[in-house]
Amino acid sequence: MSGATPGPIRIGTRGSLLATTQAQTIADALTEAGHPAELVIIRTAGDDSAAPVAEIGVGVFTTAIRIALHNREVDVAVHSYKDLPTADEPGLYIAAVPPREDPRDALVSRDNMVLGELPPGSTIGTSAPRRVAQLRALGLGLEIRPLRGNLDSRLGKVASGELDAVVVARAGLVRIGRADEVTESFDPVVLLPAPAQGALAVECRSDDAQLVRILAELDDESTRAAIDAERAVLAALEAGCTAPIGAIAEVVESIDDDGRIFAELSLRAAVAAEDGSDVIRASVVGPVDRAAQLGADLAAELLELGAGDLVTP
Repeated sequence: MSGATPGPIRIGTRGSLLATTQAQTIADALTEAGHPAELVIIRTAGDDSAAPVAEIGVGVFTTAIRIALHNREVDVAVHSYKDLPTADEPGLYIAAVPPREDPRDALVSRDNMVLGELPPGSTIGTSAPRRVAQLRALGLGLEIRPLRGNLDSRLGKVASGELDAVVVARAGLVRIGRADEVTESFDPVVLLPAPAQGALAVECRSDDAQLVRILAELDDESTRAAIDAERAVLAALEAGCTAPIGAIAEVVESIDDDGRIFAELSLRAAVAAEDGSDVIRASVVGPVDRAAQLGADLAAELLELGAGDLVTP
């Protein structure tokens, strides 16, 4: 590999259980394919702050890892894709988007109660503005509390009785082997996930052609198309909208007039006022190879419907 040191492929990752578990799946896949790999733990700004991500900024979990990649301290970076800024990073390339884990949000609650069973006034932990807005829009009278920390500490707040429930990404619980603690997995009609939730981005330096080819073996075309569409919605809306955004896309089978089955991309998105007073939704279906354009078109439709007026406080 150009510029790489001899020996195993060095994979940069945060040190949390979830991050290292995600990165290890990539290391194992590479090793199985004949390319030995090892993890390199990198501390990020997000690990050093207890403030909500919305306050400390996009990229807090990824910038330090990308710097290490630029500096050739690691050969590959594995990110939770939803943590990445939408703008491309010069000199780096996302060489693989592996098959996505379940993208839905999940509820972990006391006494195994689903959301509709929690009485008004119940305390729900989440700091994601998107989740806060959509939960408030349901009109259930829940009290939303700020929540940061790793998955263990979040779940611990329910176990200790500090909170009645927390809302987290189901994918994270699946990956660390705690999916059995999920009380309810939310249909996207109820709670639309964050763009790219449940997906990984496997990144390397763009000038490392050999490593780009090796990592491409891990890429899943359908997942990449879905993520491209969702992030195109986010990128387009970030310029004209400050309200929380949810989006989900999937490749689905359709049938043409002659009875032939073909693949299409189905994309749904929503923008919500953080106080829950309004949610604007839209959807589109189109060619898989136009994923990014479908996302941009759907964002334009949301803006036409008034998404730009839903300002975050």
